[in-house]
Amino acid sequence: MSDLPRKAVTRTAKLAALPIGFAGRATWGLGRRIGGKSAEIVSKELQQRTADQLFKVLGELKGGAMKFGQALSVFESALPEEVAGPYRAALTKLQEAAPPMPSSTVHAVLTERLGEDWRELFLEFEEKPAAAASIGQVHRAVWHDGRIVAVKVQYPGAGEALLSDLTQLSRFVRLLGPLIPGMDMKPLITEMRDRVSEELDYALEAESQREHAAEFADDPDVLVPDVVHQSEQVLITEWIDGKPLADVISGGSAEERDRAGQLLARFLFSGPARTGLLHADPHPGNFRLLPPEEGVEDGEYRLGVLDFGTVDRLPGGLPDTIGYALRMTLEGDAEGVYDLLREDGFVKESIDLDPDAVLDYLLPIIEPAAADEFTFTRSWMRNQAARIADPRSPAHQLGRQLNLPPAYLLIHRVTLSTIGVLCQLNATVRLRDELEDWLPGFLPDEEEEDAAEDGTAEEAGPDET
Repeated sequence: MSDLPRKAVTRTAKLAALPIGFAGRATWGLGRRIGGKSAEIVSKELQQRTADQLFKVLGELKGGAMKFGQALSVFESALPEEVAGPYRAALTKLQEAAPPMPSSTVHAVLTERLGEDWRELFLEFEEKPAAAASIGQVHRAVWHDGRIVAVKVQYPGAGEALLSDLTQLSRFVRLLGPLIPGMDMKPLITEMRDRVSEELDYALEAESQREHAAEFADDPDVLVPDVVHQSEQVLITEWIDGKPLADVISGGSAEERDRAGQLLARFLFSGPARTGLLHADPHPGNFRLLPPEEGVEDGEYRLGVLDFGTVDRLPGGLPDTIGYALRMTLEGDAEGVYDLLREDGFVKESIDLDPDAVLDYLLPIIEPAAADEFTFTRSWMRNQAARIADPRSPAHQLGRQLNLPPAYLLIHRVTLSTIGVLCQLNATVRLRDELEDWLPGFLPDEEEEDAAEDGTAEEAGPDET
């Protein structure tokens, strides 16, 4: 693949090949079983062939199709192991690499956006991309002042491709459902469509990255590279090295995995509190584990954060409803948490649920917040997914009656994705520490504590604090 396919008919044909291919391989598998091969062997071969085709098609198309693949990759922890195995390698590839643009296309974009003499802006420019993702690829270079930089170049036609892909994917979303059992793909694709214009706007991304870089400039745990230059279709930022989180997942030490997990949780909850922005694309390709700073005594690994193309704007930080609901659930206050969820639209007015049943539904999900430290594992994630996905389970029946208000859509997806990455890391994390430090409403405020001491405490909610 030499360039980003832009013609709708070409991209539609490639995407249509996915469900057709699934059906064709099922027929092939039936023939293999009739020929005497065991069902288990044939099933594994089918899954591997499906994974190979999934990566080939989504990777070549880039755009919305590849972004969809990246979103799926962080949920593989929820799959049963016999299904996850064959898909894991193919989906993980989508986090870091894709077929690159030819140099001529890259040069054309740089000439158009930086001027005919664009090479004079750089002391060095590496033609081979360091990374290729869904809407652009990154080249390592040396800026004219000697700084090593990352030059992100947007694929020509990326906007058209994104919208076309996501429109086509939404048309056969039911066929993609089996990739992640129990997960509703349609809202995920709808949300991606809603975010397309923001992610294509490098000026908006540069603004978000600058805000994070300024806030975390002296942070000992998190490093955000600053923006060096920005123009339409081109974003140049400081370069950071370090170990990609995908490599930490596949071969990192226990120390690296635990540290990466702790810092990922810290960034998830501290970012909105400190910047009013939520980094909303938490797949492993956007993070690096950096060694301790030179000359810093007792220094620890740091987390490097990349790609601020998708953010949720939360001027007051994360909604305090989340903190209140978590605290009430941990305290076993079934009536209180039910009233709060109804007030904020998680339970519609037309629905009546048993508060104790709602509490039973929530407690296993928030288990990591109840412990001083918690080890996130794929098996824990699979158990949660199975409990909610099984149509015979009370959790499934209750979950179908709950509602997710639009204001919480992106927060919900980011939280689920982050938990998926923590499970991939198999990290032991002190999540409660991060919630106490950064989540509004999780700890009682002074008024609540005073009221409790006076014996005048009433049910507190977000509107009262």
